[in-house]
Amino acid sequence: MARIVLLDGGMGQELIARSGDRPTPLWATQVMLDHPGLVAQIHADYFAAGATVATTNSYAVHRDRLAPFGLEPLFEPLLAAALGEARAARDAHGSGRIAASLGPLVASYRPDLFPPRGEAAAAYAEVARLLVPSADLFLIETVASLAHAEAALAGVADARTGLPVWLSVTVDDADGRRLRSGEPVADLASIVAAQAPQAVLANCSVPEAMAAALDALGPFGLPFGAYANGFTHIAPAFLTVAPTVDALSARNDLTPDRYTGFAMDWVARGASIVGGCCEVGPAHIAALAAALRTAGHEIA
Repeated sequence: MARIVLLDGGMGQELIARSGDRPTPLWATQVMLDHPGLVAQIHADYFAAGATVATTNSYAVHRDRLAPFGLEPLFEPLLAAALGEARAARDAHGSGRIAASLGPLVASYRPDLFPPRGEAAAAYAEVARLLVPSADLFLIETVASLAHAEAALAGVADARTGLPVWLSVTVDDADGRRLRSGEPVADLASIVAAQAPQAVLANCSVPEAMAAALDALGPFGLPFGAYANGFTHIAPAFLTVAPTVDALSARNDLTPDRYTGFAMDWVARGASIVGGCCEVGPAHIAALAAALRTAGHEIA
């Protein structure tokens, strides 16, 4: 049997559900300002469910996302708050690692808007330096193109933090062999070889797309895995300027048991890192933890 890293589930949708607030273009960032401590509660629930990694609520904390709303002066305090809430939950739990999340610049699922390489790498380097104090690893999430992957990895390397880096790509919901840009996942091979992340994953795509993505990532020779979302699809209304998540619809068929079935298939394919993304909550992670243990795997 295998040693499996069990990631947490989604943060943003949990925050919206628990806060009762209407979604804004700042996603989960606004909730940290309006409801301090709520992020830590969700981290704690994921640890209690069996997760061994807390992913910081820093996905959308980028200068280019905050500036249009006049919140760029809060850039550093928001990163510190995200670290602090994860650290508080981890310390209360008594074990676990903190994955510092670095989400896409400008917008998710929009490789057409990704900044030039130098600008992007510098932005990622700045965020990495600010997240390093309490982090155990960096998780570059929802990478939608080859250019995005190369710039983000280069930026974190430029920060010279010494921490492990995990790269996670988002793939076409209808064809997991391709990134959201349309480029083949397999074409990441040269970037991964040059930049040397410690793990490669796929995230924020439908569970049905992950098997093909993992088949493309597996030959890279690194630990690999997946954490899917629970959206029906990425609606065109979300691929606009300053979208909100109420443009997206949650599936009503992705029960904890069904999600666990997908994730156990990923493990059977060799995945050693699994968890959940948007609309995958603590109940899903608890069911997955139970299934992993029943199958004789060690959750690490």
